[in-house]
Amino acid sequence: MLNTTKRCAILLKRHFVLTCKAKNNIIHRLSRNSSRLKRITDAFRFAKEGRVLEGTLPLSDLERLHDLLADVEGAITFRLEGSKGARGEHLLQLAVTGIIPLVCQRCLQAVPFDLDVDNLLELVPEGAELSQDELEDDTRDFLPVAKELDVAELVEDEILLALPVAPRHEKCGLPGAANAGERSHPFAVLAGLKGKPN
Repeated sequence: MLNTTKRCAILLKRHFVLTCKAKNNIIHRLSRNSSRLKRITDAFRFAKEGRVLEGTLPLSDLERLHDLLADVEGAITFRLEGSKGARGEHLLQLAVTGIIPLVCQRCLQAVPFDLDVDNLLELVPEGAELSQDELEDDTRDFLPVAKELDVAELVEDEILLALPVAPRHEKCGLPGAANAGERSHPFAVLAGLKGKPN
């Protein structure tokens, strides 16, 4: 009888530990991949039905931005709205706003960048052939989609396209320039020799 009770206790303990571990793994995966949960299963239907998806994405989840940021704290907000165009094309209107702390290319400190993306994207089936006229039309932005659309990836792409190439403060110096003092010019000696006769 005692042996059976011990066995049951051991089995229950193992089951409880596995259950707790499983719960912790699920919670960890969900928190780590929270941005990946924002997916549209059928982008064309989303546009056709005029659906809207709004939300926030933490900067820490936008990994391709990390090298450009002074800090990964904070979040951006987005709004994705589907519609149909005059020619029956499937459209997505994407708006992204927020303040992103970029790294100043001069002093290497944070530069707050006011992000304001508002793009109209025309969905085309992935692998579809576009005519030369369509490719040269600067008024249209095409988004090739198989069917499923990763919203977080789309938002990250549009943010990367909107960022300045070399963000800088209006006025700042190089790191350590305040401590450097007076710099000597390498040709100062030659300038002194210029006025002397041979």
